[in-house]
Amino acid sequence: MGSSDAPADRRRVNDPGTTESRRRVTVLMGGPDAERPVSLDSGSRVAAALRDVPGMDVTELVIDRPTAASLRTSLDANGTDIVFPVLHGPWGEGGGLQRLLETIDAPFVGSGSTAAEAAMDKMRTKAIARAAGVPTPPACLVGEDGAIDIDVPFVIKPTDEGSSVGVRLIRDPAETADVIAELRTTHSALMAERYVAGRELTVTVLEGEALPPVEIEPSEGFYDYEAKYVRNDTRYTVSPPLPPGVESRMADDSVRIFQALQCRDLARVDWLIEEAEGLDAGMEPGIWMLEVNTIPGMTSHSLAPMAAAARGIDLPGLCRRMVDAAVRRMSD
Repeated sequence: MGSSDAPADRRRVNDPGTTESRRRVTVLMGGPDAERPVSLDSGSRVAAALRDVPGMDVTELVIDRPTAASLRTSLDANGTDIVFPVLHGPWGEGGGLQRLLETIDAPFVGSGSTAAEAAMDKMRTKAIARAAGVPTPPACLVGEDGAIDIDVPFVIKPTDEGSSVGVRLIRDPAETADVIAELRTTHSALMAERYVAGRELTVTVLEGEALPPVEIEPSEGFYDYEAKYVRNDTRYTVSPPLPPGVESRMADDSVRIFQALQCRDLARVDWLIEEAEGLDAGMEPGIWMLEVNTIPGMTSHSLAPMAAAARGIDLPGLCRRMVDAAVRRMSD
């Protein structure tokens, strides 16, 4: 669908008078980021799910970091109506790919570049959350000289990674310099965040509606990359027992940050419920928003599909809803 053909292709999908009803969906996966293996797994599962949806013609396209011209050529070759990006990491999920798709006027599933870029920047997300009244743990950027204005224990991590890539828990200040030096070999911007001991949960937001929460209980340590994608000993509980009012607060605040970031279609909001131990008598445990993922994983270990399934939405149904949302935007 070269530049002269693109409008006709988009009309074919949107025009209710057209006789062609099949949607040609290209699922993008891969990318240049550290989470490429997760993307390949997620993308393959999304493509398989969409093939179970009547009326979908699905193509899988593995990319690295294409130019606008090369990506347009690839999409044209597939006769693409809708792009379904399933990339994770700073470029694939953090606005780079989204800006590219907007530049070539390719309709796509998921958040636009503005929301994607804001959500990938954890410090920016925190600022937006605080402005929206959503609680988030105190944090600061790590100074060029390694200065950190937070007492131990704290977590050091890149400002723009997902899947717990590069996350380090610091309990002894003597460890800090070595950890910073290690992480700066691959990441230029680092942040420190107050460590919150407690229960880890996540809330998926689908088209502005909060799905049931999922609690994550790693067998040891914290919920790092290995626990997420490699080991099979992490326990997941959908709609776990929670103190009164906690589930509704997390749901409301998840939708609030989803809207404040201007997310679209699907996002996952990660939470911590602070342990009551150590709090003064009568104090409620803190409920803290950690980060927002605008392209949640779709692997067999992933949380968004679990939450959707609890609402009776299987993976084909979840992916179909996201494609349908993108199609509706084309006619706005």
